[in-house]
Amino acid sequence: MNRALGKAVHRYEMIADGDRIAVGVSGGKDSLALLWALQERRSRVPIAYELFPIHIDPGFEGGFSDELQEFCGRMGFSLRVERTDYGLRAHSDENLENPCFLCSRLRRKRLFEVSDQLGCRKLALGHHKDDIIETLFLNMCYAGKISTMRPSQSFFDGRFSVIRPLAFVDEDVIRRFAREKEFPEYINPCPSAQNSRRHGIKEMLNRLYRENRKVKGNIFHSMSRARTGRLLD
Repeated sequence: MNRALGKAVHRYEMIADGDRIAVGVSGGKDSLALLWALQERRSRVPIAYELFPIHIDPGFEGGFSDELQEFCGRMGFSLRVERTDYGLRAHSDENLENPCFLCSRLRRKRLFEVSDQLGCRKLALGHHKDDIIETLFLNMCYAGKISTMRPSQSFFDGRFSVIRPLAFVDEDVIRRFAREKEFPEYINPCPSAQNSRRHGIKEMLNRLYRENRKVKGNIFHSMSRARTGRLLD
């Protein structure tokens, strides 16, 4: 995993000396693996940077913010926890949008705000190769456009950047890594966790991957080899 992370960081020039980097920590295996890997990397690279983990609690009953804060403390971090009602609002009758879309948008906005308060101009998120592929299909199927998440993306006229150091890492690799490191497994209390559009896309793609092991790599590489001249005007 570290090799693939280093490849992405180097190719997209994600981290520079003196960076203050906010890290979005959901409590899932991906964000915990990202936080661990970025911390470990500091001990063996010739640049210095600081990490500031942030957790946005969406407000569901049965949340795990306190347990996550304690675990990050054992890793040597002081986790910033933002307690919100975003998940409840997204699933309320007043919301006419897809609940996942609204909740994600609100949480991302708050991550930007807290990162700014902490003096961070970069926000690291735990999206991996599978997430990037799934987003491509989500946008095609539900938004009618060909686009996905970029490994490094500028916002607000270049004043802020979102980086995804796990962009080249397969989800299976992260899953094995999380087991090896004995990361805690928190139950996601969101009522849409197993019924989201992303979950349906993931199941569809997994069927393709089982039929032909080359499919995932071909899809991923195709995103950097687009022949726009052969698409509709």
